[in-house]
Amino acid sequence: MKHVNLVVLVSIGIITGLINGLLGIGGGTVLIPAMVFLLGVSQHQAHGTSLAVILPTTIASSIIYGLNNDLNFAVTLEVVIGGIIGGYIGAKLMNKIPATRLRQFFGVFMFLAGLRMMF
Repeated sequence: MKHVNLVVLVSIGIITGLINGLLGIGGGTVLIPAMVFLLGVSQHQAHGTSLAVILPTTIASSIIYGLNNDLNFAVTLEVVIGGIIGGYIGAKLMNKIPATRLRQFFGVFMFLAGLRMMF
């Protein structure tokens, strides 16, 4: 991990930011596999790091969406309340799940989300 090229890290960030801004996704879908398979980061650290990295990216994208009147603040506030509660519970649960099982859950979720988006 110490010898990872800065260009690789910045490239992962650019791809993540682009997908986040364009599609509203990016943290888990891009960062977690990139960190686990390209950078050798542990599954648990990839999940935590992904959340920390995606926060500023999401803020930047949200500002642009807000300036273009493409952000519903009322819905945002209500979902944020539930998201904070769910995020806390999920983070607590993640530390109780072995890395292999966590990777499997993540893969199944990504597969089902992909199917849902296609149909």
